[in-house]
Amino acid sequence: MTTSVEASDDAHDRALRAPWKAFFGMLAFAAAVFAAYRIYQHETAFTFGLDYFNPEFATYWMSVLYSELAIEVLLGIAIVGYLWITRDRNLDKITPSEELRRYLVLMSQLLMFGAIAYVVTSIYTESDAAWHQVTVRDTDFTPTHIGLFYFGVPVFILSVLTAFVYARTRIPAFAKRVSLPFALLVAGPVMIMPNLGFNEWGHTFFYAEELFAAPIHWGFVLLGWATFAAGGLLVQILTRVVQLTQVVSSADVQQTNIKSEAAANAELNAAA
Repeated sequence: MTTSVEASDDAHDRALRAPWKAFFGMLAFAAAVFAAYRIYQHETAFTFGLDYFNPEFATYWMSVLYSELAIEVLLGIAIVGYLWITRDRNLDKITPSEELRRYLVLMSQLLMFGAIAYVVTSIYTESDAAWHQVTVRDTDFTPTHIGLFYFGVPVFILSVLTAFVYARTRIPAFAKRVSLPFALLVAGPVMIMPNLGFNEWGHTFFYAEELFAAPIHWGFVLLGWATFAAGGLLVQILTRVVQLTQVVSSADVQQTNIKSEAAANAELNAAA
């Protein structure tokens, strides 16, 4: 029969486990979505995606654009709204073990952000670069633009914004003040969107050539450098995690000693 002490220990152990199951589930889902888009692009980009003014382009590609934008907006509102509505209003009363668990959740969210950032800034960006090498200059809406700028980058933004709002509503250190590295990590991806508008406007009116090192592309590089702020953020997170780990470990040792002493007394009483 399970005692109340054993049940409490089980709950304590579960609270301190990293959310690997949820992380790998979300990672698999994101991989499936990005892969599905890439397969769709491979099958239809050079058949229906070369000419923006063809009716087939509207059927096969503009429908994708409108659908993904609608889903991203609704998903963003739902996630941020849920995190805000369910925010912890008593952050000063959470236990060290619960705070440590929330840091583990935050780190899993940041790891998810890093995985999405890699796919968007490498695979999808290089895909767009390769497209421009083949078709030279084209319209604002192409199979690679629809995937990179209107799907990949918004998901990129949503993943880091989710982590930021989670930290602001659930972790005391981030709720009390705004973390500069965290703010930079969010601002960089967000500012890519207006820079995209400037980039396409520039290409349309005065810089038709698609040169990767063109000054009109420097903004993307500069904003991409905002991800370097993740280093400072990790220092802030791990500093607190080390402190919490020491507190929780000390409490565990003390609880173990108390249980050992109680067991020894019980054996003595039984022998007597």
